[in-house]
Amino acid sequence: MKKLLYILLALFLFGFGPAMANDKQDAINFFNFYVKSANTYDTVIGSFYSPSAKIIRQVVKPDGTTVDVDTDTATYLKQLKLGQATAKLRKYTNSYKNITAEKVPTGIKVSSLRQPKGESYWLKAYMILTKQPNGKWLITEEMMQTKEQIFLRYAK
Repeated sequence: MKKLLYILLALFLFGFGPAMANDKQDAINFFNFYVKSANTYDTVIGSFYSPSAKIIRQVVKPDGTTVDVDTDTATYLKQLKLGQATAKLRKYTNSYKNITAEKVPTGIKVSSLRQPKGESYWLKAYMILTKQPNGKWLITEEMMQTKEQIFLRYAK
């Protein structure tokens, strides 16, 4: 029985373990490419999202409470396209730290802290990346905190 457990452990570590580790690293590489694309206002960023992605903007109110504002991918991509022009003029970018990747049932969850340019605070963010049959990664869920209270008008 012990021998069987050792064999199964070895198979996991040398078989499935590296594959999971590679997926985590691939997801982090995708995330880093996403950050670079977003910070350079690349229009390709829309292709990073699944057509049915769940997009959450978590508004942090002045009192510290939060309100989730959900939107569909099509609406989000329209807003993104409009916002990119303004962001480019303002040279708006985000910095990220504490980037981690973990396996979740639907893919790899990449979590981080995000700092908008010119701010001293850090906000929580995550995206769930799902590897497609063709090997391409897509964002299937994204949550980013924001202190922009204007998003509250879209809260349900």
